[in-house]
Amino acid sequence: MLDTSARLLRLLSLLQTPRAWPGSELAERLGVSGRTVRNDIDRLRELGYPVDATRGVAGGYRLGAGAAMPPLLLDDEEAVAVTIALRTAAQGAIPGTEETSLQALAKLEQVLPSRLRRRVRTLQAYTVAVPADRPIPALSADVLTTLVSACHDRERLHFDYLDHAGSPTGRLVEPYRAVNWGRRWYLVAWDVEREDWRTFRADRIQPRTPTGPRFAPREPPSADIAAYVSQRVSSAAWRYHARVTVHAPATAVVEQINPAVGTVEVLDADRCVLITGADTVQTLAVYLGMLDFDFDVTEPVELVTHLRRLADRYARSAPPTL
Repeated sequence: MLDTSARLLRLLSLLQTPRAWPGSELAERLGVSGRTVRNDIDRLRELGYPVDATRGVAGGYRLGAGAAMPPLLLDDEEAVAVTIALRTAAQGAIPGTEETSLQALAKLEQVLPSRLRRRVRTLQAYTVAVPADRPIPALSADVLTTLVSACHDRERLHFDYLDHAGSPTGRLVEPYRAVNWGRRWYLVAWDVEREDWRTFRADRIQPRTPTGPRFAPREPPSADIAAYVSQRVSSAAWRYHARVTVHAPATAVVEQINPAVGTVEVLDADRCVLITGADTVQTLAVYLGMLDFDFDVTEPVELVTHLRRLADRYARSAPPTL
């Protein structure tokens, strides 16, 4: 059986998970009686920890929000994961949080046991992040927090937005999710005035406060919200768009197509249409070549011209049949 101090720390660790703990389950986990659990709960409250208790079938004990944040208890793997996440944030994953991330990282590394400190420093010494090939969009942590809070609280959000052309517009939305894709964040929301789902780049959003009234949740635009965002963001940025007839069943083509690359429509049992695009015709040609199926392309003209040039080049490069 754990001594009182160790038991209190173990109890506090359990209560920090986001769920309610029935007294009987806590007693079983700690190997003590229900009465001892109640006494330990009282001790934590005397130490300033706001332990809430609810009755009923779904009731139990949980750690509530207090005026001051209690010590955070982490196991080995959790401590290493948090340290790595803070290091990533300190390198500018979310602009505006670098300094506070470094401060938190310094505090955490100071109290890590030597065995974990060695693991973390080894990871830092032998891993290298490739610099971004383009400037990181500036997104303040305050804006991201506002967006996520509005999603959680289901409150309408007013904001000023710069569209793709750089023109300012005012938007009223029902926010659903904030999605991280690459080094950018996107807000998926129901546009109230346009009566449709929209995807907004978070670094172009300037929220107006306070947020609006609460709203009833809608059916999301897709079961896979990450794929939904990647597809819409990619297609919006494409310079060249193409509809390609592929001489293969749609199921075979879908297996090779990432939602960010394109979508597939059935024509018949042996053919389908691939709707795709890219910033360059060279990239489009690579996508089509990797399919390893016969296909027909009629537009854009630039892609047709490039494919013909590639066909001539490949014909010249291949040795004659012996």
